[in-house]
Amino acid sequence: MDRQIISNSFKSIQDNISSKLSIISSQDYQEDKWVYDSGSGGGITRIFSDGDIEKAGVNFSSITGKLSDDISSKVIGKGKDFYATGVSVVIHPKNPFVPTMHMNIRYLERNNQKWFGGGIDLTPYYISKNDIIDYHLKLKSLCDRYDFVNYKNFKDSCDKYFFIKHRNETRGVGGIFFDNLESNLDQTFKFVTENGKTFLDIFLPLFNNFNKKNYTNKHREFQLYRRGRYVEFNLVYDRGTLFGLETNGRIESILMSLPPYSSWKYNWKPELNSEEAKLYEFLKPTEWINFDE
Repeated sequence: MDRQIISNSFKSIQDNISSKLSIISSQDYQEDKWVYDSGSGGGITRIFSDGDIEKAGVNFSSITGKLSDDISSKVIGKGKDFYATGVSVVIHPKNPFVPTMHMNIRYLERNNQKWFGGGIDLTPYYISKNDIIDYHLKLKSLCDRYDFVNYKNFKDSCDKYFFIKHRNETRGVGGIFFDNLESNLDQTFKFVTENGKTFLDIFLPLFNNFNKKNYTNKHREFQLYRRGRYVEFNLVYDRGTLFGLETNGRIESILMSLPPYSSWKYNWKPELNSEEAKLYEFLKPTEWINFDE
């Protein structure tokens, strides 16, 4: 694979997502071009804030450097030299009825070993079962277009990855997650880049359908409370965050995924049979495509 072709394609995905988010939210983004101080290369971070999209980060990077001793044991391959390029997107809408959504695609080289990784996941605050089923059907349709991709395996990997062990719950309603895809790189590259298009196909209708829905302070308070779980996962378990920190990456870009506001209430419990309580019924691995009422 030609790393420049991959990097250029990822940059185009960043441009497309940034443009579409600007259109639907009527918001401009703050752009920050940065240089990777611990090696060569750099990236572009774009941040939306203070609108219907309360905060979103659309990050592109393409860097070369050397792995630390600590992270070398966590990454496949041998040697210290690495190259990495990727796009990471996290959207935190202001309206509690619009889910938080995340997408990441990445390509890494470690000496002569090359592989792709990435995924898409959804974190709702209020459950719309039909929309979640439709979301998973779109992901399955994406996976089914490639003979070497198995939706069920990638879904199970997502459920396992986004599990918050200390809370004994999943972060959201899953999606797909994949890593260390090092066979059939040409087709894998096509699959990975298609994740970018599918991300918009999923998020844009959700935003348009729910962004103008009326909400109360109670809805907003629950959203901020649940955002606390997002923060906990990203700071404790997220591999991308840990990789960035351990490779001396740019801290502002690494932590762009965190929401602008969140809260932690001591020993809070939802009211019995409330809309908030319904969410907790689904914060576990669920076979959404075969969901039975």
